[in-house]
Order: sequence, then structure tokens, then C-alpha cells
Amino acid sequence: MYKTGLMPDEVTYSAVLDVYAKLGKVEEVMSLYERGRASGWKPDSIAFAVLAKMFGEAGDYDGIRYVLQEMKTLGLQPNLVVYNTLLEAMGKAGKPGLARSLFEEMVDSGIVPNEKTLTALVKIYGRARWARDALELWERMRLKGWPVDFILYNTLLSMCADLGLVEEAEKLFDDMKLSEKHKPDSWSYTAMLNIYGSGGSVDKAMDLFKEMSEKGVGLNVMGCTCLIQCLGRAKRIDDLVRVFQTATSAGVKTDDRLCGCLLSVVSYCKGEDSDKVLGCLELAKPELVEFVKLLSGEESNNFDFVKEEFKRILSNTAVEARRPFCNCLIDICRNRNCHERAHELLYLGTIYGLYPGLHTKTEEEWRLNVRSLSVGAAQTALEEWMGTLAKIVQRKENLPALFSANTGAGTHKFSQGLGGAFASHVEKLAAPFRESEEKAGFFIATREDLVSWVQSKASSSSSSSAVSAV
Repeated sequence: MYKTGLMPDEVTYSAVLDVYAKLGKVEEVMSLYERGRASGWKPDSIAFAVLAKMFGEAGDYDGIRYVLQEMKTLGLQPNLVVYNTLLEAMGKAGKPGLARSLFEEMVDSGIVPNEKTLTALVKIYGRARWARDALELWERMRLKGWPVDFILYNTLLSMCADLGLVEEAEKLFDDMKLSEKHKPDSWSYTAMLNIYGSGGSVDKAMDLFKEMSEKGVGLNVMGCTCLIQCLGRAKRIDDLVRVFQTATSAGVKTDDRLCGCLLSVVSYCKGEDSDKVLGCLELAKPELVEFVKLLSGEESNNFDFVKEEFKRILSNTAVEARRPFCNCLIDICRNRNCHERAHELLYLGTIYGLYPGLHTKTEEEWRLNVRSLSVGAAQTALEEWMGTLAKIVQRKENLPALFSANTGAGTHKFSQGLGGAFASHVEKLAAPFRESEEKAGFFIATREDLVSWVQSKASSSSSSSAVSAV
């Protein structure tokens, strides 16, 4: 167009900006924008919405600020579409405080938020774990009569589930039941099942399951997973089997997350209960059940065979479910006193990339990161690490001043917390770690502590050998 002497108009500029932005060509977008501004073009709200969305998807906070400053310079008041785009951008950039300020600016300017605005803000508050702000926003919606839809209701319920806000979720759920337009749907019930399941409220979860059947609300795979997890923890295995059979008969397609949940239940069940859960799992993923049986069978002595079978299981499993599967399999081995096999599975999981960042090293500190591991896997990792460190001390290699293990703090109200189980295992091993007073979820030991521990163990072993000889 420039070569022919034609100058783009407002619509052309905005359209071309949109194309470049969708292609992710940030430099081309900014070059065209600046060229247009230099030629006298005055961008409209659509152009700024394009810029805001582009910077938001990139999580570019400086870019978002640039959009706001440009609009202010031109004396252009953002409309609802631009505000919504900017709010979503603030969320992706991880700026909850600025998102709140922008929302207040929008309301003060006389613009009434719509469902998309409020949903974006609730999601931002939920990610930031700003429960109070989200619930205050909900009360404000009710008082002002701002529009609400299914997505907004379910977003609020999901936030309550993530933060463990039981009473608030129940109140919100009751509001939906009383609503003429927004009766709870399958996703609403799933959020409540998640809340009750995480909190161990088995009877409430089962009552909700019955209510869904009575009202003809279909149980989806996520709801089924939440309910099975809850029943498994409560050792109500017959109810678990009934729920699984009801769900699959109704057409629920099992996924790897549900299979992982069943495998997790197997890890702390024994005897007949274990067989019942394995029966459910066999209907969903028979090759996984065969591998569980292999771990404690005669073939388990053949490491190469186990390795190939484990590799085959992983290749047929969704990426996000591979580490949970490995965690559960390690737990099953430990609970069946197959400790050597547990260590081999941890090794296989490590070489197959399931535990990136398990060990980190700097000149000052070596750290074991077990926050993404199950209890059994974390215990196995600690045993493996202590054995390795003992060999390094015996070889008199250079050591850092500090050693630490990170189990994670667990911010969720219903978080099981790995720290307690890890602390018990540290005590059982008489390992030289102590809980950090400064950092929650951290266990620390100095170089001197570790060396003294290794020397003490060596001395004890020598004494035991001497006594045996006598």
C-alpha cells in the first residue's frame, strides 16, 4: 500500500495489527503501530484491545502499561471490551493488585462490568489466593445486581475448591439452587465433590452423588475421580466400586487421572480391598494392573524386564500422569516390603525425566526437592540421597556448607503435607536433618552434621562387627 501511495485508514491499521498479533509478531505490530502514529493515525479502542491482548498473552507487564499510557496520552477512554482484555492481560502477567485497581477505575468511570469482566477478576484472585477479595467481589455482585452466568458461578466454586472454602462454597451452591436461570450443572457438582472429597467429608460427598442421580445430573470423569479419591481415603471400598461401576455404566470414559487415583488407593489398601480396586483399574487400564502384579511376582527379579514393561506403561500414559503413576507404584512397592524395587522405580523415573530438579547443587548448598513426590517416593529419595552422601564423605570429596530437603509448605487448607511423614522418616534413619525455623517445609543439615553422622554410622558398624566376631 505504501509503495502505491495509498495510506491505510483506521480499519486497515487495526486489521493488520490484529493479523500480526495473532501470528505473535510483536516487533512487526509495534513497528506498524509507531509508523501509523507518526503518519497521524489515531488508534481506536479496537487497536488498543489488539495490543492489550498481545501483551497479555506474552505476560508482558511493561507492554500493558504502554497501552494504558498511550490511551491516556490520546485522551481515549477504554470501553468494556478494552477493560476486559486488559484485565485478562493483567491476570496472565500475574498482577492481581493492578487488576483490582484497573477494575475499580472501570467501575468509577461508569462502565458496568459484564460476566466476562467478573470471571476474569475472580480467576485472577483465585490464582493469587486472594480469597477475601474474591468473596467481597461476590457480595458486591449480589448487591449491585451485576450479571452472572454459569461460567462465573463455576469459576467461583472452583476457586473455593482450590482454597478449601467449604462454607462459602456451600452458600454459593445454595444460591445456584435457588436461581431460576443458573441451576447447578455437572461442573458445579464436580467442584462441590472436590471440596468435600479434599476435606474428607465422605457422607456429604455421597449425599451429593445421590442428589445428582435423583436430579439427572451426569457425573463427569473429574467428579468421579474426586469421589473415588474421597472414598478411598475413608477405606469405603464397596462404595468406591459402586461409584465406579455407576459412572462407567453411564458412559463416563476413564482417563489416566482417574486411573492414577485408583492406583493411589491400591497403594494403601491390602488383601481383598486391594483386589476390588485393582478389579476397577483392570477395566480401565489392564496393562497397569499386570505391571502391579509383576512388581511382587517372580519376574520382578529381572530388572531389565521390569524396565521394559515400565517404559511401555509410560509410553501409553498421558505425560501429566506419568509422575503420579510412578509415585504410586513406588508407594505400592514400599507397602509390600519390596524396598529394593521401590529404589529401582525411583531410578527409572529419574532417567525417564519424571523427576526433573530432584537434586540441585550450588557451591554453598546441595538440595533434595521432594515436594512433587508421594510419601513413599520421598522416603525412597531420602534413603537414596543419604546413601550417596555417605559415600561422598567416605571418599573425602569436597562438600558444600549446607544440605537441605524441601517438602513444600502446603498452602491449601486441606493439604495433606509431606513434611510430617518426611520428618518421621528422618528420625527413623537418624539422619542429621532438622526442620528449618526460617523456611516452612525445609529440613537442613550442615557439613559438620553430615560428616559426624557418617563417622558415627561407620563407628557403630565397626563395633557391631567386633561384637559379632567375639
